[in-house]
Amino acid sequence: MDLKDLEELYEEQLRMKNLRSLIKSPRAREIADRARLDSADGRVIDEHDQFYRDHKLLLTLFRILAVMPVQRGKIGKITFGWRSGPMIYAYMFYVATTVIVFMVGYERVDILLNKSKKFDEYIYSIIFILFLVPHFWIPFVGWGVATEVCDYKNGWGFFQLHYYKISGKNLVFPHLSTLIVIISSGCLILSVVFLLTLSALLEGFTLYHTSAYYHIITMINMNCALWYINCRAIGNASSALADIFQEDINKHCTAYIVAHYRVLWLELSELLQAIGNAYSRTYSTYSLFMITNITVAIYGFISEIIDHGITFSFKETGLLVAGLYCLVLLFIFCDCSHQASENIAGRVQTYLLEIKGNSVDLNTRREIELFLTAIRLNPPTVSLKGFADVNRRLVTSSVATIAIYLIVLLQFKISLVNLKT
Repeated sequence: MDLKDLEELYEEQLRMKNLRSLIKSPRAREIADRARLDSADGRVIDEHDQFYRDHKLLLTLFRILAVMPVQRGKIGKITFGWRSGPMIYAYMFYVATTVIVFMVGYERVDILLNKSKKFDEYIYSIIFILFLVPHFWIPFVGWGVATEVCDYKNGWGFFQLHYYKISGKNLVFPHLSTLIVIISSGCLILSVVFLLTLSALLEGFTLYHTSAYYHIITMINMNCALWYINCRAIGNASSALADIFQEDINKHCTAYIVAHYRVLWLELSELLQAIGNAYSRTYSTYSLFMITNITVAIYGFISEIIDHGITFSFKETGLLVAGLYCLVLLFIFCDCSHQASENIAGRVQTYLLEIKGNSVDLNTRREIELFLTAIRLNPPTVSLKGFADVNRRLVTSSVATIAIYLIVLLQFKISLVNLKT
């Protein structure tokens, strides 16, 4: 922490100390009494950590897949260790699946190099090889970021306790646990049905080959589900914060209360930014993987149309479905981030602007101005550690990138067709 940060912290402590002298309303005294709760006590954190209880199943599934071997090692705290029980299981699971992936991958490469004669067979072979790649980045994008993920998850505990200190009630995530059960079950079932269907309809893709893909396809689906659940939880938290804030400023608009909500809002904004920092490797590679698969699948589909016209054979339809499937996952990833960012700032900022300056005292006006300044200077955005901001603009820029590569590839394709004729 540099000198400037120390000065800012000192000034903030002085301001809060002065605000305590302004505690006059019963509502402010309630907040002051609950502020004595110890945030370092794991039992206190655990009592108010509803988010962990609701999404515990999701964490369990990621441990089973050996992607994110974290655990509730201490009361009120999620931990990670390279020699922990979940990590030892992850080592064994990864070694076993790596052997299968190498065996199947060798056969898929052999089919690509020696047995594929038609263009559509080449494209499918390339796609099947691409879908094996995510297995090899698990240690980098899963285990390698586990410590940062723990920090992000534990941040939820502190935020929920702070929310309780101000509101007097626990943060609730409506239907989140039920939604997680439905989505998780759907991800598992879709993976199995998808691979069994390919095995039945595609020549050369045997049941033995599907064994290398079950955990990979499930992991891809679950990563999208994980991001959606986290963004939904942040949306629930922002809505709850806005509701209780509106209720308080309508009845008890004082400097002390506004100052506490400003700190709480900043914590929520930091949570949104923390999710991007914690999962930056995971979703940077995830986005690149989706863009690559969309490009290859759409190129194969258009090439088939150029060669044979629009026949909508199974292979053409399969390529189109593969491209659309990846595009839908990419859109969900970007859209839920966009909505979470919009929800955090919108309502609270509106309520602050609606407060009439002549209806509150000087200290309260000052806190309102500080709150508005904090919102303006700390826009709630999801950034993958500066590599990309995750919002709807990422979808359009990705589509533009895909279009550029498709144009280049199709120019080569058309040139080859013209040379043959």
